Amino acid sequence: MNATSSEQAPGRIVLLTTSHRVAPGLLSWPAWQALHAADRVLCSDGAHPQLPYLREAGIRIDDAAPTAEELVDVCAGGRTVVVVATGEGEPALTDGLARLAGSGRVQMPDLELLPASYDLPGARLLDLVQVMDRIRAECPWSSQQTHKGLAKYGIEEAYELVEAIEEGDRDELREELGDVLLQVVFHARIAEEDPDAPFSVDDVAAGIVTKLIHRHPHVFGDETASTPEEVKEHWLRTKAVEKQRTSVTEGIPLGQPGLALAAKLASRVRTAGLEVPLPQLEGVGYELLALAVRAEAAGVDPEAALRAAARAYRDAIKETEGRSRSGGGEPHGQVS
Repeated sequence: MNATSSEQAPGRIVLLTTSHRVAPGLLSWPAWQALHAADRVLCSDGAHPQLPYLREAGIRIDDAAPTAEELVDVCAGGRTVVVVATGEGEPALTDGLARLAGSGRVQMPDLELLPASYDLPGARLLDLVQVMDRIRAECPWSSQQTHKGLAKYGIEEAYELVEAIEEGDRDELREELGDVLLQVVFHARIAEEDPDAPFSVDDVAAGIVTKLIHRHPHVFGDETASTPEEVKEHWLRTKAVEKQRTSVTEGIPLGQPGLALAAKLASRVRTAGLEVPLPQLEGVGYELLALAVRAEAAGVDPEAALRAAARAYRDAIKETEGRSRSGGGEPHGQVS
């Protein structure tokens, strides 16, 4: 290439993006290659978390925020310029470059978007923890909440999640899973402030990770399981060793809905191989207990079955109300 063509070469712009959810300095090899080979490295944010690590690696970074026109001029003569993007990206710069390219009046440098680090699966959970920490510190309502005060919301969100699952609404399911996750993170954040027995969301995650590994020896250990039934046997056996319970009823929350409670008790009895006769007493409660036990034995969730029947009943009510209104009369039970 002769001097004239070299001077006319438009050069190259590399927009380097990084994830704040990955430890600074952990960049991809192509990113390091681009940084070391660049004629200039620019960054408009002097507090960018990557800068100390780049400088430690021998990269010279100029604190500059050039316009699109200025950046194109810097690249003239075939030079390569790497722009270390801020957390918000560089919208003003990229919009300006797009306008220049669209004008057709400027010989544009080659443009390249180079992700230097990627989010790992679950990385957005770090954002949730950070947001919850700030809300707990700065929100007048959230800063005053306690475990007991939030308990009712946990129950409500769990029911709304179940409803989303039963309705088959994918968008609603995603939202309700987020609401349930919020309850976990919120309670963990409150727990950090306990003066006697504090714990954090990391402690919560560590506990469930340990439990899952221990109760899945067929995945993380030497045992084998080829059917769901064998998996359940492993789970129950390791759980029994962990808990050292003296009764199959231990660990069953009595505050759950009645049908679910009855079905859970029946499940524990059946799994343990016990022969426990049902109380032979009169009353609707004992009739419902017998129905719940029968449903559990047949593999039916009585709580879900009743909810499905209740929804059908609700639809029938609305249909009757609609017919009443269309007929000019008032629905039964409505007081004028």
